[in-house]
Amino acid sequence: MTPESAPSRDRPAWLVPALPGLLTLVVTLAGIGHAQPWRDELATWSAATRTVPDLVRLAGTIDAATGPYYLLMHGWTALAGTSPTALRLPSALAMAGAAALTARLGARLAGPRAGLLAGLLLAVLPGTSRYGQEARPYALATLLAVLATLLLVGALRRPTWRRWTGYAVAVAALGLLHLIALTLLAAHAVVVLLVTWSGPAAAGIAAPPDPTRPADSAPREAANPAPAGTRVLWRWLVALLPAAVLVAPLVLAAGGQRGRQLDWVRLVRVDDLAALPGGLAQSGVVGGVLVGLAALGAGRLGRRALLPGAAVLLPVLLLFAAGTAVPLWVTRYLVFTVPFACLLAGAALAGVRLAPALAVVTLAGLLGLPDQAALRRTHEWPRTAPVDYAGVARIVADHEQPGDAIVYSPRDSWLFPDLGLAYHLGARRPRDVLVVRDQRQRADLWASECDRPAECLAGVDRVWLVVTGRRADPLAAVPGAKGDALRGAFTVRQVWPRPGLTVALLTR
Repeated sequence: MTPESAPSRDRPAWLVPALPGLLTLVVTLAGIGHAQPWRDELATWSAATRTVPDLVRLAGTIDAATGPYYLLMHGWTALAGTSPTALRLPSALAMAGAAALTARLGARLAGPRAGLLAGLLLAVLPGTSRYGQEARPYALATLLAVLATLLLVGALRRPTWRRWTGYAVAVAALGLLHLIALTLLAAHAVVVLLVTWSGPAAAGIAAPPDPTRPADSAPREAANPAPAGTRVLWRWLVALLPAAVLVAPLVLAAGGQRGRQLDWVRLVRVDDLAALPGGLAQSGVVGGVLVGLAALGAGRLGRRALLPGAAVLLPVLLLFAAGTAVPLWVTRYLVFTVPFACLLAGAALAGVRLAPALAVVTLAGLLGLPDQAALRRTHEWPRTAPVDYAGVARIVADHEQPGDAIVYSPRDSWLFPDLGLAYHLGARRPRDVLVVRDQRQRADLWASECDRPAECLAGVDRVWLVVTGRRADPLAAVPGAKGDALRGAFTVRQVWPRPGLTVALLTR
């Protein structure tokens, strides 16, 4: 009898998903509010605090693909507030759920021990904390990706309309929250086709042997075998219809916004594949360990590695192929594949005794500790380029006087210096003197400034100038008419360089 197949009568079944879920929640909640919101989270805050009509208008301009998540966060922030902890809590809960479901899926495909170790490994990855502590949709998409896959396995083993309905809801929600995550359906399609042609065993989703069951007792799934022929395929296609109907408008809108939404993304290169494990795990060392264990687990599982292996490889390959022609390759878009890699790794560890397997999981956690500490200081990646919005806000708050104005350069930066100051200062920030239409009025993430800056600055004696980057002479970094107006009427009184930003006090 192998260690994996050792009897487990005394181990409650609920412990397998509960332990990874609880550990993930503890890890992701630790220091969840320490790192200040970075630029993507500032976009979430800006969108979520708008009215529903304003959110609809925003989706027509930019970020349509993230619109459903913003709507969800609109309701959440109305209840929980907009502190960093409140903004990130849904992601922490989602990652805890993803770890629990990963353990459950692993138990169904490879046995309870493999599922437990897969969930525990997911819990200690730095990337799990990174995206479990971010007010963006990636953790929720990860949860839904694992849930949809788990529901698919159940529907293929014991097909009922109730199970297919649950799967349809999960896939539709997955598409609404993260369009790229729908590449997971390629893996689902492979499994569905194999089940259609040859049955669950050929697709690797038949229940693993249960050593606690008498030899002459048939598994529960066998009491209601999957339907033969093309009925499985048709039921799966029908289950995808709600997602197609709901997601199609988002795809059309997002496609029209791609040039503006992803203008900072370049075409993918082969070396991006090599950097992917480290980027997803948020640690090069831990990412390498995960890939190595996953490869061993795939070899050990045989056919049962088909579903988790395809759920890792096919989304990566599809996005890579698309990224060679269209700028789409962004590492975090593939976070939803990590639980499936952990499932394969858990299967590898399940081949040894529990104590050494837990030691490997612990080692992976220890190797990731420096990255765990770093991501709680800043969410920027790479972490050598943080942006200290809070530090700039404190400087302005400490030295501000009545009648002060504030100017940002560049105004259309993806660093969102104006949103950063607005988040940290709120109503206490100086008057944004050059703005003629703010973000809400424009239905955008950027504001519009007046065409004649010198006239808009008339009557202002002190200006706070916030520029991106580290600038010895902030005034010289302001281009165009805005720079001419500032240089012609103001002199620099004091400069405070902060990571990612420079703030200067100008006087007339």
